[in-house]
Amino acid sequence: MSNQEAILGAAASLCPVCLKRIPARNVAAGDDVYQEKTCPEHGRFRTIIWRGPPSYLSWGAAAQPPAGDAATDNDCPFDCGLCPGHRRQTCCVLLEVTQRCNLGCPVCFAGAGGKAVDPDLATVESWYRRLLVHGGPYNIQLSGGEPTLRDDLPEMIALGKSLGYSFFQLNTNGLRLAEDQPYGLRLKQAGLSCVFLQFDGLDDTVYEKIRGKALLAIKKAAIARCAELGLGVVLVPTLVPGINTAQIGRLVDFAVSLMPAVRGVHFQPVSYFGRYPQPPADADRFTLPELMRAIEAQTGGKMKTGDFRPSGARNAYCAFHANYLVAADGGLKLLNNGDGKGCCQSVPAADGVRKARSFVARRWSAAGSARTDSPACCPGVDTGSLDAFLDTVDQRSLCISAMAFQDSGTIDTARLKDCPLHVLHPDGRLIPFCAYNLTDMRGEPLYRPRSVTP
Repeated sequence: MSNQEAILGAAASLCPVCLKRIPARNVAAGDDVYQEKTCPEHGRFRTIIWRGPPSYLSWGAAAQPPAGDAATDNDCPFDCGLCPGHRRQTCCVLLEVTQRCNLGCPVCFAGAGGKAVDPDLATVESWYRRLLVHGGPYNIQLSGGEPTLRDDLPEMIALGKSLGYSFFQLNTNGLRLAEDQPYGLRLKQAGLSCVFLQFDGLDDTVYEKIRGKALLAIKKAAIARCAELGLGVVLVPTLVPGINTAQIGRLVDFAVSLMPAVRGVHFQPVSYFGRYPQPPADADRFTLPELMRAIEAQTGGKMKTGDFRPSGARNAYCAFHANYLVAADGGLKLLNNGDGKGCCQSVPAADGVRKARSFVARRWSAAGSARTDSPACCPGVDTGSLDAFLDTVDQRSLCISAMAFQDSGTIDTARLKDCPLHVLHPDGRLIPFCAYNLTDMRGEPLYRPRSVTP
């Protein structure tokens, strides 16, 4: 460590090679922050986790509850299930309903594409019932693999609805939705709430590099089909430095042009677990503050770095969000910024997980399917009646959010213990998302089951 660096605090992490638990520390070098750690067997690792303003410490102070002593968190992350030390209630549960996929993406956190046997509907019903016993119903993400390879996905949604689950999100590449309109109609009729659409850029060079083939036309067709069916769409770009990080502003503009069918953009800076081309260098990482600044620069200042705030439902260093009202001329009005200075607050830090469940269901579902509880307080909005205001917000609001998943180079057990997004392991345990998907540098998983050929 140079004389220009400062230790910000201790942490507990894992060796990227062997996944053994080792001590770590966060070190500031100017406006940048690195995680440093040393494995007795595999040596020293130093990984960028925060690059540039806003200040790492001020960002964490805005929403972060006391983190506790990282040195006393027992065997995290090896005793997930959830353990008594986990600090957040479950907000959303991800169900992996297949490991099959109709793409072979060079970048895939699930390492999908195996020939594992799909769980049958009886098994999925047992999952639903287990979650009810453990505090559900929760918001449900149907994922994989590519879940639309299952012909019985509509029946799976209808089954969940019959058991009391109200919000179903489909994580999908969109290929089948674009090509099979009757299938999309079945999903809508069964009660699908939202399509979380893999959408990485606005030219096929991006898709060829990240997904292995040209896909832009079929992605646009999937959005059009969802609009016809009244299914809300959230665009989900995986951001890879040097490939699509220059298209961030264009992606936001594209989302605005397709409102109200498109409900938001959820950026995911690439994390290195599952399948990826080579071990990452710091230049291969794109941190949350870089993304905030890129949004401001590439939208010409219509969206500002200061608009974004940490989520009240998770660790401050994992995510950010802001919500905007889009005027007919394309102008933007900040609806909330989490500190009481914006127009409307949607997810205060207090009771954040419960509010987050409601927020996602409200903002990401199709326009007209859910009502916002925001007060009528926005200048320029027709507030002659509460209904007029609510209809305007419903049709013209856009959510911009981001999630920075942890991999073996960046994992911090303090962040992991604050995770409200959980994956249901086939054995019935609830595992925090980043722990479930964690792999070492060779692709060996910590929790994710290996594919089993039939």
